[in-house]
Amino acid sequence: RGAVALDQLRVLYQPVVNLDTGQVSGMEALLRWHHPELGAVPPDQFIPLAEEIGLINDIGEWVLQRACRDIRTWIDKGIAVPQVAVNVSSLQLRDHALAEQLKFALAGSRLSADLIRLEVTESALIGDVDRCEVILNALKAVGVGLSLDDFGTGYSSLSYLRRLPFDKVKIDQSFVRDVDANAADTVLVKVIVSMAHHLGLQVVAEGVETEIQCAIMRDHHCDEIQGYLFARPMPADAIEAL
Repeated sequence: RGAVALDQLRVLYQPVVNLDTGQVSGMEALLRWHHPELGAVPPDQFIPLAEEIGLINDIGEWVLQRACRDIRTWIDKGIAVPQVAVNVSSLQLRDHALAEQLKFALAGSRLSADLIRLEVTESALIGDVDRCEVILNALKAVGVGLSLDDFGTGYSSLSYLRRLPFDKVKIDQSFVRDVDANAADTVLVKVIVSMAHHLGLQVVAEGVETEIQCAIMRDHHCDEIQGYLFARPMPADAIEAL
C-alpha cells in the first residue's frame, strides 16, 4: 500500500522495432516494484494483489501519468518520440473514469493523444464484453491507439477483433518461444498475421529473443517485434539515449 508513496515503483520501457525499417517504432511502459527488503517483486505477483485489495486503478493512473511526463521530457529535449504503450488491467477497463484519467494525464503533459497506446489483454475482456466495448470506444474517441495483448490465449479472438476498435494485435510470446522448433506454432503465427492484416490491423510479436525467431516473423510479414533480441526493458534515461 505504501509502494507509490515511498517511491518504490518504477516504469521501465522496452522498445518495439519495425521489421521493415529496423527503426524503433514504439515502446511499452512496464511497471516494476523494488522493495527494500523483498527486492524485485515480479509483476505477476504484485499486480493481481493490487487488483485484489483495490489499488490497481490508482497504480494504473500513476503509470499513465508517469509515462506522459517522460514523453513530455523527451519531446522537450527535441527527441522524436514513438508511440508509448501502457497496459490497462481488467478492473481499469471496467471503470468509466478511465477515459477522464487519460484526458487529464494527456492535458497535464500537453501531449497529443496519438502518442499513447493502451494495451488490453484478451482475458480482460472475458465476461463483460458489452461494457468493455463502450469504454474502449470512449478511449478510442480520445484519440489513443488500442492493442489487444496476449492474442491467441483466449477463446473469443475472432469476435473481439471484429467487434472492438483495436489497431494492433500482439502475438503472445508462448507462440513465439518455440516457433523455430514447432511447426504448429509457425502455422499459427502465419494465420494470425494474415487474419489481422485482412482486418486492417498491425501485428507485434512479443518475446522475440533469437535471430531465427526474428527471421520467421519477418518471413511471415509480422510488422513489429519486441523482445530481448533487440533490448531488455530499461529506465527512462537509457531509452532516451537509445
